[in-house]
Amino acid sequence: MYTITSNASGTRTIQISDTHLATISQYSLFRNLVDSNGIVDDSVLEKLRLNVRSLIESTNASDPSLLDFCFEVLYHPNMKPVALRNLLVLYTQHAD
Repeated sequence: MYTITSNASGTRTIQISDTHLATISQYSLFRNLVDSNGIVDDSVLEKLRLNVRSLIESTNASDPSLLDFCFEVLYHPNMKPVALRNLLVLYTQHAD
């Protein structure tokens, strides 16, 4: 289990499991997500949410790992661009 901070002061966190990271990898959720400028802002977070929503609607909506990722990470009340940026860093470190 990993913990990422979701705000600049570090007072809010989100728990990330290996299953969440495997789901990101399985569905290539971060592929072409961030533009070439490398800035992670609200539009990037919204793009990820729309991509996952489209994926759920077009594929097997009963995949528990994807639904768990949505409930526990993507739509977590603390999920902000800072948290997404930290999740991207965690994912790239985990992939190495």
